[in-house]
Amino acid sequence: MNQVAQLCMDTEAEQRLRALIEKGLPLTPRPWLTLAEQCGMDETEVMATVERWQSEGLIKRLGLVVKHRPLGIRANAMVVWDVPDAWISELGRCLAEEPAVTLCYRRPRRLPDWPFNLFCMIHGSARERVLQELDAIVRRHELDAIPRQVLFSTHAYRQHGARYISE
Repeated sequence: MNQVAQLCMDTEAEQRLRALIEKGLPLTPRPWLTLAEQCGMDETEVMATVERWQSEGLIKRLGLVVKHRPLGIRANAMVVWDVPDAWISELGRCLAEEPAVTLCYRRPRRLPDWPFNLFCMIHGSARERVLQELDAIVRRHELDAIPRQVLFSTHAYRQHGARYISE
């Protein structure tokens, strides 16, 4: 049975659950119980329904969207590096293990205008704090000779999780 046909067969409670999940899990000690109370199911039913949706492929993964600005994290820098290809895997692993680095990945260079091939994100409460973290990382890993640029974000875009049915 395809996903559209399955969605049409969902009970009203399951349809309410799907709509609630699209808004994000509640930040409570027992989010499945909170959802159950809101959609007229019990906690085990909610968990079984979500597991079924996962096994059917309706839900591919459960992720987390952190709205970091309300948490006081207002400085976000993407640090782009021009790393020799022979070093990129090792350096990428090292940077990814740094507590201040929240995201690290490799991308192809776009020469001649864009020589950077390793990207890492550092979040902080202020630009100065982010730059201090970056300086500490550069010292620890002896990266002074590696060309880099620090690109601070200037706008917070709307973030949301998956949508299962268009409105």
